[in-house]
Amino acid sequence: MKVIKIIAGIALFLLVAIQFFPTDRNESYTVLSSDFMLVNTVPTDIQKKLKASCYDCHSNLTAYPWYNKVQPIAWFLEDHVKEGKAELNFNEWDTYSDRRKKSKLRSIIKQIENDEMPLKSYTYLHRDAILSQEDANIIINFMNHLKDSLQ
Repeated sequence: MKVIKIIAGIALFLLVAIQFFPTDRNESYTVLSSDFMLVNTVPTDIQKKLKASCYDCHSNLTAYPWYNKVQPIAWFLEDHVKEGKAELNFNEWDTYSDRRKKSKLRSIIKQIENDEMPLKSYTYLHRDAILSQEDANIIINFMNHLKDSLQ
């Protein structure tokens, strides 16, 4: 019993200690002129769904939940956002070449069709990010149209 108390005490101490190691936050209040929504004529319903389902991880405009201030959750979220932005950053859309844009659009379409995006771990806590089949079809059709319009 004494060993369990010692282990619990050490675990509690470590949990408190790691709270003093904050993460870099992916927050910007400036929408760049290269943003996907500004460069393309995106219908309002698609804009809302993309912002709710994609922008937290794939832009410079992450809206952090309250639990992002708790370690080690904050480390996990920050790593996840960095990976998402490295793969696709909607705020930097117009800096991509047409070839890269087509590739990204194909990837977006494929991942939505395969129900890989948005991630289940994200939609579990962000219910507004869930794409209905109708939403998915609308976004896929829009992305296909956009892809076909590129040279």
